[in-house]
Amino acid sequence: MNWLLVIAGAVVGAPLRYLTDRAVQARHDSTFPWGTLAVNVTGCLVLGLLTGAASAGAAGPHLQLLLGTGLCGALTTYSTFSYETLRLTEAGSGLYAAVNAAASVVAGLAAAFAGVWLAGALWA
Repeated sequence: MNWLLVIAGAVVGAPLRYLTDRAVQARHDSTFPWGTLAVNVTGCLVLGLLTGAASAGAAGPHLQLLLGTGLCGALTTYSTFSYETLRLTEAGSGLYAAVNAAASVVAGLAAAFAGVWLAGALWA
């Protein structure tokens, strides 16, 4: 049963990642990977919300499997982030690569903490 929850979340998360990445990137005339940054930060926010909800007793293990492992596992992408950062470096855009790495870590952590805080405000 648990694996079905993970698959169901991934069935939504994978196309959502692709469509969001394409939509965000289409709005920017830049080599900076805005789409990947957007899906990764969004996934961090969702995981923060889910973690806070679970801590407050508002989300059980089934929801964690569905949304945390399935949806966010397919939505977020560390491999694409790494590849795009490497590609920027190889193309001579070292500043973009450094900004991408720093922004991904800082914004991702900020989104996760914001999600935990928001969940605490909602379910405390």
